[in-house]
Amino acid sequence: MFLQKLMVYVSTAGMFCFMIGLNFLLGIMRLIAPSLARKITLRMGEKTTMTQNPNFKYEDWGLTFASMNMVRTACHHMWLSLGQEAFVGGAAPDSPVVTMQGERTAILRYMRGEFKQLVEDFGDVADFLVVYLAEAHSTDGWAFKNNYNINQHQSLEDRLSAARILVQKNPLCPVVVDEMSNASAIKYGALPERLYVLRAGKVVYKGQMGPWGYSPLEVRSFLEKSK
Repeated sequence: MFLQKLMVYVSTAGMFCFMIGLNFLLGIMRLIAPSLARKITLRMGEKTTMTQNPNFKYEDWGLTFASMNMVRTACHHMWLSLGQEAFVGGAAPDSPVVTMQGERTAILRYMRGEFKQLVEDFGDVADFLVVYLAEAHSTDGWAFKNNYNINQHQSLEDRLSAARILVQKNPLCPVVVDEMSNASAIKYGALPERLYVLRAGKVVYKGQMGPWGYSPLEVRSFLEKSK
């Protein structure tokens, strides 16, 4: 577990250096070669599926890359990720969450005997749960145009209200929210998004940190082997 924790610090430091370098590079390129800067940004957007979202045009999100709001948001996520305790083969943290009815519960209580399709295809071998965390692209933070108008959560009710928008999309599984202490986000290193598979109280699959490492296809492959 010590080596895994050490790797978290090393990878976070590497990610921080990459983000600062990328931010600096894109800032310079937008001045001297804007078309090339756009091409690089679009390539990054492909990896995060931003270019596949019909609700967004490049102008809605592309210019937010290499912005101070992006740096602040990413640094906050990386700082919280240093507290992660969920590692493959280790115990799954039973962190507190809140149901949509406002009742406090915990993640492991949901262990019973792209994401919607996973639920439909593997509902017989896995129980699915969505934990809604701090808003990654809040209106008063790293905001995208034509996105939902959600400010940073100042209270549990703010977070529940934002999660109700997700529930309207019918995710086909229970939705709970992280407490305002961000306990689940910290212990699972889950900001801005991450996929896990837990079994018998253990972590058996840990996805890479989103958005670049968010891969439902990888989870699908893992679950197919579990059938």
